[in-house]
Amino acid sequence: MSAPVVHFELWSQDPDKLAAFYKQVFDWKMNFLEQMNYHLIEAGEGGIGGGIMKPQQGPWPGNTTLYISVDDIEKYKARVLEAGGKVVVERQEVPDIGTFALFADPDGRVLGIWQQ
Repeated sequence: MSAPVVHFELWSQDPDKLAAFYKQVFDWKMNFLEQMNYHLIEAGEGGIGGGIMKPQQGPWPGNTTLYISVDDIEKYKARVLEAGGKVVVERQEVPDIGTFALFADPDGRVLGIWQQ
């Protein structure tokens, strides 16, 4: 079974300004999650949701990423390493939501793996 893309994230030094931009341009609904300092994006029917945030631990490379749903973060971290990628942010918990880690592919592109 393949792993679907389930979320995207835009990393910004000024997330409030960026959230206002995307809301104005695309009419995306923004829900601000104060406890996480995170703008949750509802991009509309048929699209995947996303978020806008300022990375707190870093620097995180790049400024945009996609998250791929997996059933076991540790298993997929191992697969990333075996295939020639590297883990750039270790497993982190998002309280009451799930767990993620970030990896770089062989070209240096950073993506996330997400487990609920």
